[in-house]
Amino acid sequence: MSPLTASARVKTFQRAAVAMLLITGAVNYVDRVALSIANPLVRADLGLSIGEMGVLLSIFLWTYALCQLPVGALIDRLGPRWLLGIGVIIWSVAQAAVGGVTSMTQFVWTRIFLGIGESPQFPLGARVVRNWFNVRDRGTPTGIFNSASTLGPAIAPPLLTGLMLSVGWRMMFVVIGLVGIVVGVVWFFVYRDPSRRGLDAEETRYLLEGEDDTAGEAVSLSEWASLFRFRTTWGMIFGNFGSGYMIWLYAAWLPGYLEIQRHMTIAHTGIVASIPYVAGFIGSLFGGWFCDRLMAGGFSPINSRKLPIVIGMVGMAAFTVLAALVPSNTIAVVCITVSMFLGNMSGATIWALAVVAAPAKGVGSLGGMQNFGGFLGGALAPMITGFIVEVTHSFVPALVLAGVVGIGSALIYLLVVQRPVDLSEAMPGLALPAA
Repeated sequence: MSPLTASARVKTFQRAAVAMLLITGAVNYVDRVALSIANPLVRADLGLSIGEMGVLLSIFLWTYALCQLPVGALIDRLGPRWLLGIGVIIWSVAQAAVGGVTSMTQFVWTRIFLGIGESPQFPLGARVVRNWFNVRDRGTPTGIFNSASTLGPAIAPPLLTGLMLSVGWRMMFVVIGLVGIVVGVVWFFVYRDPSRRGLDAEETRYLLEGEDDTAGEAVSLSEWASLFRFRTTWGMIFGNFGSGYMIWLYAAWLPGYLEIQRHMTIAHTGIVASIPYVAGFIGSLFGGWFCDRLMAGGFSPINSRKLPIVIGMVGMAAFTVLAALVPSNTIAVVCITVSMFLGNMSGATIWALAVVAAPAKGVGSLGGMQNFGGFLGGALAPMITGFIVEVTHSFVPALVLAGVVGIGSALIYLLVVQRPVDLSEAMPGLALPAA
């Protein structure tokens, strides 16, 4: 019997869901990298050192990381529509409030609420893909929604630099906060889960074909806690640490690196800093497509994800170290561009891994746990980098350290993540009846 295919109506709902994930994700990333673009003007206006700016850049990431564990369970219990809609409004109001800060303490509070509001976005995206796509078809939409993590930073430098130089850094934050509020309202009106769309029996069979019987159920607290009993869970947490560390070194410090280490002007940086993220956007799309092709070619769901993850992380680490060591600005930017392509190929596949490694009811939970590891690394990267640069007056040691961390985490994915999580192993009472 040939596999079922999505009806025209289901395809319309799928496209709308993925398009909204891409839009909200792009706004999410524009907002979270805005401070790195405003870095020199904020430091000058508020009298902050490079080390203090590193701490300020990290505050958002610490908050975001700590929220990943509870937010994963909330996604699986409450669903995507309300959680993301409320999250967008919270982070957008926090972003607009930056326009009125007068001290580092006030700035810290806006970054905390930015982290709280943004935290559901990507674990929730994995849940939406699992809700709306058959297991055979999830790699490509995962790559598309994950590409927001590079689409946002790609458009942010020229867009926000021009806005900042025209109206000032304070008004820049107000404008992007207002845009986010509008996007949050649109999400409320556009997105619905399959259970709210009145699908017929054939359409429902397409979504559930090959799925386990727990799809659509809410994860319990005991089931959420039991996920920590699996080596795959810990492999995903610590493996993603290195990906988050490398990605956020660039997200937080790329404009500052180009200005401080490579002596580029703010206006020049606004153009150059977007180039690696264009490559990263392509890498995200390629990563999703690549893992689907590997699975179609006979690789297991887990191995079809692990191969691009490991290749991407090792490549990103190698080109990050090379970028640190070359004297030419042009070659350094080329190395960073290749690094971002490979790193985001890996990043998209990391989310595709969460979709196939988790039990149906626990995608948001396991995705949130994996994302916690990534943002634990991401939270450390800006702070450690800032202090290294302040002490050594160079980004070279910080970039080399990032490469070492990336290689170690790639090995964790390769050696520790071996098979999907099966809740019935940790909780025998959940064992499903034989088909």
